[in-house]
Amino acid sequence: MSQENPTQPPKTDTPPGDRIAKVLSRAGLASRREAERMIEAGRVRVNGVQIDSPALNVTAADNITVDGKPVGDPEPPRMWLYHKPTGLVTTNRDEKGRGTIFDDLPEDMPRVMSIGRLDLNSEGLLLLTNDGDVKRKLELPSNGWLRRYRVRVNGRPSDEVLEPLRRGITVDGEEFQPMTVTLDRQQGANAWLTVGLREGKNREIRRAMEAVNLSVNRLIRTSYGPFQLGELKPGEVEELKRKVVRDQLGIEIEDNTGTAVKKKPSHIVKRKPRKPGAPGPGRPGLPKEPGEKTATGKVIPGKPKPGYGKSKAPRPPSDAPGPRKFGTRVKSTRKP
Repeated sequence: MSQENPTQPPKTDTPPGDRIAKVLSRAGLASRREAERMIEAGRVRVNGVQIDSPALNVTAADNITVDGKPVGDPEPPRMWLYHKPTGLVTTNRDEKGRGTIFDDLPEDMPRVMSIGRLDLNSEGLLLLTNDGDVKRKLELPSNGWLRRYRVRVNGRPSDEVLEPLRRGITVDGEEFQPMTVTLDRQQGANAWLTVGLREGKNREIRRAMEAVNLSVNRLIRTSYGPFQLGELKPGEVEELKRKVVRDQLGIEIEDNTGTAVKKKPSHIVKRKPRKPGAPGPGRPGLPKEPGEKTATGKVIPGKPKPGYGKSKAPRPPSDAPGPRKFGTRVKSTRKP
């Protein structure tokens, strides 16, 4: 009986390279889903041949064009913080002719995609990236990243009214996961709440509040995982430093090729012993303990700083989160 040579690698039917949609996404042209739609619309050619299916693997040796323009090499993953103002939609084109966030961005920015959405009347922190894989990773509910919002509602909410939101509520047949909801202060006929959730369904907070007879008249996202809105003004954009992107997303960026690979875990991790009762070390995406630092090294606003202690109560939360700096900040060129 003949035997296969054990020194020969096993045969595989998988073609070399990556799927065409992934390559277009990594080049910063579109998300994978958008890239698939571009392919189906006949806008993509490989080695001069128009393709109509994303079921194709390509390599660096292939010549790829979109709308007749060559696709460049993949760029290193980059991220920006953007303070979305009200009155803009989070889409590339709007059928109703409304302004989009991409109309508001500085002209010298590269092509970017939004990570998640904020509706027309919502404002606050919106993450942007040039990398479709980063977008997909951060939008998955499984990443566990907490999103915090300052929400102003009309009414006088009590714990009894807010309890269904904390347990989880079903609205129009759609199930919403439990939210963290705290009443910050009553201000005349309105009340300010802080809401935290780990998923981003369409108009989730507004619909959940309506289900308990509360009307939202202002909604500001203040954080997304470890990233904070801070003092960023409406329309301003701030790029995150490469080290922050690497550390928070768990990727290592190779400068020579721009290829992102998984960050290798350290073999030696040393931690100082914690005193009994002290808050545990934070992890991106989990709720921060009082006084715990964010990705910027700043203490969570509205919480007591470490070492202050026992004699001082936490400061009441304000409408604007505390200061912090990530990188280069630029203003929008959009005219008021």
